[in-house]
Amino acid sequence: MPHDLPIDLTDRLSKDVDADPTARLLQNAVTSTLVDEVALDRRVVTSIDHSMSNLLDDWTATSQEKSGRCWLFAGTNLLRAGAAKKLGVKDFEFSQNYLLFWDKLEKANHWLESVIATADRDVDDRTVAHLLGAPAEDGGQWNMFVALVVKHGLVPKVAMPETKSSSNTRQMNRDIATILRQAARDLRAAAAGGAGPEQLDEAKEATLATVHRLLCIHLGTPPQSFVWQWKDTDKGFHRDGTMTPQEFAQAYVTVPLEEYVCLVNDPRESSPFGRTFTVEHLGNVVGAPPVTYLNVETALMKKLASDAIVGGEPVWFGCDTGQMSNADLGLWDAALFDRAAVYGTTPDLPKADRLTHHESLMTHAMLFTGVDLLDGAPRRWRVENSWGTEKGDKGFMTMNDNWFGEHVFEIAVRRDALPDELKAALDADPIVLPAWDPMGALATQA
Repeated sequence: MPHDLPIDLTDRLSKDVDADPTARLLQNAVTSTLVDEVALDRRVVTSIDHSMSNLLDDWTATSQEKSGRCWLFAGTNLLRAGAAKKLGVKDFEFSQNYLLFWDKLEKANHWLESVIATADRDVDDRTVAHLLGAPAEDGGQWNMFVALVVKHGLVPKVAMPETKSSSNTRQMNRDIATILRQAARDLRAAAAGGAGPEQLDEAKEATLATVHRLLCIHLGTPPQSFVWQWKDTDKGFHRDGTMTPQEFAQAYVTVPLEEYVCLVNDPRESSPFGRTFTVEHLGNVVGAPPVTYLNVETALMKKLASDAIVGGEPVWFGCDTGQMSNADLGLWDAALFDRAAVYGTTPDLPKADRLTHHESLMTHAMLFTGVDLLDGAPRRWRVENSWGTEKGDKGFMTMNDNWFGEHVFEIAVRRDALPDELKAALDADPIVLPAWDPMGALATQA
């Protein structure tokens, strides 16, 4: 039998609070000030500065505005360093709007294929419900970024600049979601009525035509070719002439994207280290290599990330940025907020339990552009965010190393940087996680 909340218990608890001068003081503070401002541990804040022993960035931070494109910004920020050097300019941006357009259209196709594949299941089936819950998300993962660049190439920002909807995707996403859910209803009904693969594919293509038109209206039509010319930092003029997006990517992507692998740290007992994983129905480009992770210890992730930075290459990573972080100060530390002092209780969920009990998952993707090493071990990390230049150190953030182990979930590194036994592990068939597993979360923090 369930038990109600006794009145005598609540009376006693209220009297306990009233009799506690510390609780009364905190009540006065928190009722007029956000709790994170009260709990911010000044000792931690004053112990951190933004200096690094190894620093790569000398460019301006970008802004994803009010969109969930962090993973696209982190990816293009990784690539723009080499492109800027090749172009002889200080600052350069690939068009994130261009990739957003193709991601939305590819995701619509990928999602509709999943709807067709699950059309024989009840609408309340957990996988179907998961699909219907988020048909038009902005977010993504590393493998999805690579799939877009490989298939669709890249263009400079001037060839497909930002629009109101690329910088604020909420209304566009709302309307795409409505179109797709309506299509899901019709496809499921058609399948139940005996429609064959050809009929379902025709219906799917009609929906994609509608989504394509919507995207063109909101984001502009992606260029099939463009004239590329520019001035370098010495005011020298250059012209490459007419280029396709694929030709532009081939010319100005200076790292071997398809040789990168995604490493994750998933310490749940159900997820053995040294094994690869994938997630059902996760992806954007149908026919691209599946989104696959290799699960490793945090220590190896730190070593590979710091080695890459020391070697002159930024590192794409995904994390739960809302945990123990202050965006305005641009600081992350595992003990940044002394919430135990405020509430009188200490949270004790380790990383594995946070994943299992829905307390944490990957929410945001950014770029490591520096590391502070002491005797070869990382003390803190420099992070290029995509929230503009007003926060942190002109848009760059500082992460203490203790935060990395707790809240970083994945990084992208070159395959040849891995130990031999892990290179071999990449060739094994991945363990398939269900569509709703937290390791299938998309980085989408605005």
